[in-house]
Amino acid sequence: MSRIVPGDAAGVAEAVRILREGGLVAFPTETVYGLGARARDVNAVRGVFSAKGRPVDHPLIVHLPSGAPLDDWADAVPEAARTLAARFWPGPLTVVLRRAASVPDEITGGQDTVALRTPAHPVAASLLRHLGEPVAAPSANRFGRISPTRAEHVASEFADLDLVVLDGGPCEVGLESTILDLSADAPALLRPGAISVSELERALGTRVVRPGDHAFAVPRVPGRLERHYAPTAPTRLVDAGELDGTSPALPGAALLLCRAPAPVGSFAAIRRLPPEPAGYGRELYAALRALDAAAPSEVIIERPPAGEAWTAVHDRLARATGSRPVQARTTEPGDPNPDEERR
Repeated sequence: MSRIVPGDAAGVAEAVRILREGGLVAFPTETVYGLGARARDVNAVRGVFSAKGRPVDHPLIVHLPSGAPLDDWADAVPEAARTLAARFWPGPLTVVLRRAASVPDEITGGQDTVALRTPAHPVAASLLRHLGEPVAAPSANRFGRISPTRAEHVASEFADLDLVVLDGGPCEVGLESTILDLSADAPALLRPGAISVSELERALGTRVVRPGDHAFAVPRVPGRLERHYAPTAPTRLVDAGELDGTSPALPGAALLLCRAPAPVGSFAAIRRLPPEPAGYGRELYAALRALDAAAPSEVIIERPPAGEAWTAVHDRLARATGSRPVQARTTEPGDPNPDEERR
């Protein structure tokens, strides 16, 4: 069964030993917890897919130690990638580049691109520094389920797996990293996160293509399934006006509120999140897990405010409810897997 250990020197040393022996380790990042293997250890990487129940053509993110050269993993690294790495790494930004020839197909899902980032969490940084090499890791949850933001989420998700989980406390960001494609002529946002499009554009001095701009082909990337990050219970978004404190509740429903008063009725559970985007995002996945654990008839989520700062939150909620419209073609014609999951 999974075993939570402190993310201190002794815990990191144990995790390094396991990774070097070809095992898997769960570890915290500032975004969510990851399930990692040594990136060059093909058999261990295959174990990540097996543990998650993840299709093998779904690529992984390579987590680099601080200061590691991009050239070891990417071919003809563009200046934009070096600019963003200098500005945002360590931090919650993933860049997609043309892969180097030596990168294993198991990591890229057979594509000619690779996704890279350097995490900012001190436990992740210590793990990578002492290991001395990159770790390939998606989120530490079963495929398609709610991402974990606490060690106990991972242990519960993989209760039947012999897995060491490094405990780094609750994740500071709580939502997966921003993903920016730099493998083509123009930078393109593939997944919103804590680092906004406006911040990326200021750093690059050029416009970033948004998914809704026009149809464009991009690499398969994490978190673009129409239903993803999802509770097991049916889940839907409603406007605050539908939760005005007077409407009778559906029997057995669970509520996730932001600003609206709790309506009258009997509920399986009620959780309220902060009315500002950073706090909301940080606590969202833990709240969804808690509501789902109450075995509700459905989960009803109050729609949060609009605005750029809320973009990542809206993206995750839309995918949790399966309500996101398809805005861009994300693979080559005929590809049967248009959207993929990474952390």
